[in-house]
Amino acid sequence: MIKLVKNVLKGFPIIDLGQENPNSASRRIAYDMIPSYKGKKALDAGCGKGVQSKVLEKKGYIVTSVDIVKVYKECLVVDLNELLPFNDNSFDLIYCSEVIEHLKDPEFTAAEFKRVLAPGGLLILTTPNSYCLWFRIMYLLGLSKEKIQKECHIQFFGIKDIRRIFPEAIIYGFWPFILKWKISRGVAFLSPTFIIRITNST
Repeated sequence: MIKLVKNVLKGFPIIDLGQENPNSASRRIAYDMIPSYKGKKALDAGCGKGVQSKVLEKKGYIVTSVDIVKVYKECLVVDLNELLPFNDNSFDLIYCSEVIEHLKDPEFTAAEFKRVLAPGGLLILTTPNSYCLWFRIMYLLGLSKEKIQKECHIQFFGIKDIRRIFPEAIIYGFWPFILKWKISRGVAFLSPTFIIRITNST
């Protein structure tokens, strides 16, 4: 039953819950936030198959791709739960999509991102909003957070969690039906994904 509901939601053309799909509205909005800069350095934190690394390369960045398992041939194996193997101020941009919900201590990783991000650098991050209206309705139907999302998720964030971990963040989301446009109001209630933009002020 649970698998059937998930498959129906993923297959229904007007609904986008922002999970797993590399062409989801949340990723499209996140990509649009990335300025094009030839020769600047970017970290793709959680590169997966390298789809987003290639987007960054097209925007002119010299990309360092990392993940805990090497799937993409250019990937360096790095555990984001540990100290990052990079010097302070190493990157002009960090892109991290659908990763922090898998981590043991997101606050620690956020501090590491800030350390390796150059002053004025940009962090773009996406993660599920586990307490949006659409997920809450599914919880009332008896589906757990783990079943609605991925069973390997160990963190389930609401807007207060995001503001605590990333106090400098500008938080966006998207309306998940039909047009799927970017929103900055009502994100906690309406958007199934948080799209986070942070400029490093240090």
